[in-house]
This record gives sequence, structure tokens and C-alpha cells, in this order.
Amino acid sequence: MDRGQHQHINTSTPQHLNTLKIHSTTILAVLHNGHVAIGGDGQATMGNYVAKSNVRKIRKLQDGKILVGFAGSTADAFTLLERFDEKLNAYGGNMKRAAIELAKDWRMDRFLRRLEAMLITASQNELLVLSGTGDVLEPDNQVAAIGSGAMYAQAAALALKKHAPSLSAEQIVTESLHIAADICIYTNHNLVIETL
Repeated sequence: MDRGQHQHINTSTPQHLNTLKIHSTTILAVLHNGHVAIGGDGQATMGNYVAKSNVRKIRKLQDGKILVGFAGSTADAFTLLERFDEKLNAYGGNMKRAAIELAKDWRMDRFLRRLEAMLITASQNELLVLSGTGDVLEPDNQVAAIGSGAMYAQAAALALKKHAPSLSAEQIVTESLHIAADICIYTNHNLVIETL
């Protein structure tokens, strides 16, 4: 390099990183023997690297009577979580009604339709999945899973419920999430489990 020339160093964030969203996780909820447990791993992935390994994706709402887990873009999930909490407050803590009303908004509202996230909600006797298309689903076999490792965790939970019925809901969720973390590269072993 000549004396009068200066080398330009680009210190800005690469363009491809500006458009990446933090996502990927596994959330699992199980209703078993009169108890419910919901858990999630702590990994947040941005593009092809782990952005954070201890994200808390499980929340308690309504003084701990409702549990919610989220997967997808973190900012989008928090937006949906706030809207769901507003609906719970508006409908006296009725989880199913709040979920249905949120799903209606999700389908109708142009802003909400662009959100890339899913929720699992759980009360003492009910599990619901709120999908990105505005659907409210009651899962079969009282097992709900979302996120990149959902099918691994769900398969493990269904097998444990069937073949090890003496396990608690919390034990089933814990073991199933560990199995998913062993298989899914977007899921880790830093688990957060909540129970009702």
C-alpha cells in the first residue's frame, strides 16, 4: 500500500445478518395424570450459529394459572405473548376464549399476520397450540410440541406416556426434551420446565 493511500475497513454489520431473525427451539407440553408440565430448551439460533444458549421461552401468566411456551422469532413471540396476556385479562383468564380471540386477530390484523411465531398455552386441564396461520388446536393425546425439535420431543413424550405411565408430566417433558436435544441441532440441554 502506498503512503498516501488508506485501507478502508468495513465495520458495519454484514447485510445478510441484518435480515436474520433469532429462532429455532423446542417447546413441549404434556398433560398427564392430572398434572401439566411445559418445557423448552434455551437455544436461540441466528442464521447458522447459536446466538444465545439460555433463553427463557416459558412464561407464567394469570398469577401462575396459565403457562405459555413460544417458538419462532423471539421478538414476534413476545408480541404474541403480550397480546395473549391482554386477551386473558379481557376474558377473565378463560384460556380457550383468549386463544380464539387472539387467533381471530392474528388472521385479520395485517401486522399480526406477518409474525413468525407459535405458542403453546396450558392450564390445569387443557393444552392449546396457537399456530402462525391463526389456528387454535387442541392436541391429541394431551401432548403438544412446537419448534424445530417438536416431532422428536412429541414422539418421545407419546412413547413415555404409553409405556411409562408412572412417570410424572414433568419427568416426561424433561426426558423428551433431552431426547430432542440429542437429535436436533437447534435444541440444547438448557431446559426450563414449569408445572401446574
